Amino acid sequence: MKKAVFEEFDGYKGIVDEIGFSRKHGTDYTVYRDSVAQQINLLHPSRMTLRVSDIIDETPSTKTLRFVSRDGYLPPFLAGQYIALFLEVKGVRTSRPYSISSPPNQTGYYDITVRRAEGGLVSNYLLDEVRRGDLLESSGPSGHFYFNPLFHDTTLVCLAGGSGVTPFMSMIRETVECGLDRALYLFYGNRTLDEAIFHDELSALSERFENIIYVPVIEDPLEGYEGLTGLITGDLIRETIGDSALKTFYLCGPQGMYDFCVPELERLGIPRRKIRKEVYGPPANIWEDPGWPEGVKAEDQFRVSVAGADTIDARAGEPLLTALENGGIRPPSLCRSGECSMCRVKVLSGKVFQPAGVPVRKSDRQFGYVHACVSYPLEDLEILI
Repeated sequence: MKKAVFEEFDGYKGIVDEIGFSRKHGTDYTVYRDSVAQQINLLHPSRMTLRVSDIIDETPSTKTLRFVSRDGYLPPFLAGQYIALFLEVKGVRTSRPYSISSPPNQTGYYDITVRRAEGGLVSNYLLDEVRRGDLLESSGPSGHFYFNPLFHDTTLVCLAGGSGVTPFMSMIRETVECGLDRALYLFYGNRTLDEAIFHDELSALSERFENIIYVPVIEDPLEGYEGLTGLITGDLIRETIGDSALKTFYLCGPQGMYDFCVPELERLGIPRRKIRKEVYGPPANIWEDPGWPEGVKAEDQFRVSVAGADTIDARAGEPLLTALENGGIRPPSLCRSGECSMCRVKVLSGKVFQPAGVPVRKSDRQFGYVHACVSYPLEDLEILI
């Protein structure tokens, strides 16, 4: 019989001999082949059932929900990652991502810290309706906003606004509890000091650990406030951190903070590759985006025909994903910020608006796919989910 081509390769006989030896004297891993999916699901579950074990008041508008696993096991995560909660609120099945604020070395529970959003469907539900003992469905930990020891500097300069402090809280807690060789500056902007989440804990950690530098910045302080006021400017950052070399910059907060702080960092000469931004949901007032087309008002209504499903109403000023959920159609979703691509749909006819910077793949653009969570109808649409 003629030899197969691969049998002519150099080293083939040696590999065959080694396989034979391993089968005779080593572990037979074929007996575990049926458990591979189970092992993967332990590390990266698509869905988890979590129980609310505690609710902690943080500020007048913010609470921390502490979740434990119903079966006693929580998959590991990296400080800075999030979970998405899947909920049904007022008849609408939807989801929202929340950064984990507890440190990854704490394996018994996940903390998420929720701030009330004006008119927020989910935040109001979590803060007003959820009680200890309630069961909620979530995704496994996800996201790319974390420290990577291969590429990032061991000095982290973190800029946070509002509830954007939550991933940094996980990073700081891990750093001090595990004695990690990292230094972390946290510039934390809020309108008032009362709105600053974790302020007392951050102040105490900054006093105890010289590698944690906490810099609260208040826009509208009360009379007599002696701390830093105004905005997180490049001058303030430079005065605090000194030389920007060998430092990686992390931002998490509302879009307005990005619009102001990123140019300030670039003015300091920080290269884009050193600036990491966490996704933070769609813009609050998309119609104020510089690229928003003239003649389209936020309240304009359009019809969206979904192939194989119903036709729904959609408002120009709200994400297409929100309109679909309100209409009883539930595309998969996770980050709701245009990054994970789970909610992408194909636009068969009609036009949508997407803000600049949405990371849509080149192939998706070529074939008409968009991220529904950051796409806004500009006319009647026909889409395929």
